[in-house]
Amino acid sequence: MSDDAAGSATAEKGLASAAHSVASFDEERPGPIRRLQAFLHAYPTAIPFIVLVVGVAIFSVAAGSKFFAPFNLSLVLQQVTIIGVLGIAQTLIILTAGIDLSVGAIMILSSIVMGRLAVTAGVPVEISFVLGIATGILCGFINGILVAVVKLPPFIVTLGTWSIYGAMIIFISNSETIRSRDISAIAPMLQWMGARVPLGGGAILTAGSMVMIVIAASVWYVLNRTAFGRHIYATGDDPEAARLAGINTTWTLVGVYTLAGFICALASWVLIGRVGAVSPLGSQTANLDSITAVVIGGTSLFGGRGSIVGTLLGALIVGMFRNGLALAGVDVLWQEFAVGALIIIAVTTDQWIRKISA
Repeated sequence: MSDDAAGSATAEKGLASAAHSVASFDEERPGPIRRLQAFLHAYPTAIPFIVLVVGVAIFSVAAGSKFFAPFNLSLVLQQVTIIGVLGIAQTLIILTAGIDLSVGAIMILSSIVMGRLAVTAGVPVEISFVLGIATGILCGFINGILVAVVKLPPFIVTLGTWSIYGAMIIFISNSETIRSRDISAIAPMLQWMGARVPLGGGAILTAGSMVMIVIAASVWYVLNRTAFGRHIYATGDDPEAARLAGINTTWTLVGVYTLAGFICALASWVLIGRVGAVSPLGSQTANLDSITAVVIGGTSLFGGRGSIVGTLLGALIVGMFRNGLALAGVDVLWQEFAVGALIIIAVTTDQWIRKISA
């Protein structure tokens, strides 16, 4: 037998006697903290819901029966209505990894246009209302073009337009407030959102609160049941991957900012109904309050994760903390301190949760 034949025979014997089992590796089982991270990453509304429940339990003890009075609970809902509507607009922006510092200015500018045209200029209230809504849409569209087409950072763009829209508010309004009685006499349609529906026990539901719920349900449907909603999440999570998947990220962003402008214009109608008058100084903290509601509601500032339900919970948490602390006799200073602490805790928690996707 040749050396080659002998070598082949030896090799065949070696292969025949070799083990046929496949190598396996034990997969490390995630610990409880890792599983908690994964759960909170999959369900971003879980934290604000828990915070809301714990807060209600705390204030039911600290503030007593006054906190659960039907009138007080309905008052909290009325107080957070404007924040809730603006928070919905802000959520759309933040889901795309952007931010809008001009939502409050757009809201006030739209209300000024409605009020000045209808009451001062004598334009029919229906036309004034439509032009006010168009003002908000145009402002949002301008923001979207500057961010998506010109490629400027959202923070810088909306910081600039916040100042521009603010200057337009002063110019158009002449720094004058339109009184409630003038509006009710000439353009009562603008105050419709202040209409109240008694619920019994002293509780009151306003038309503005009902509109907030309708807007929230509509935007929830868009985000969760339409292609445009999926494009928003994809653009915020990874814009380059979204572009390679065939999503037109530029016009998705323009659409988001325009839609946010439309919602801010609707918020102006709610604002007039809530306050009764049209003032260039109304809701000066609306920008920061909307961001607060979104962040506390579990929407990630880095985009791609969050929900409308979480934003509404965030707005309720802010309103609940301010109301509960006030009923407990806590100074306004410490009420703002508590809200600021909630923001920091919410962002810190978001950073911790994001590690699961790293």
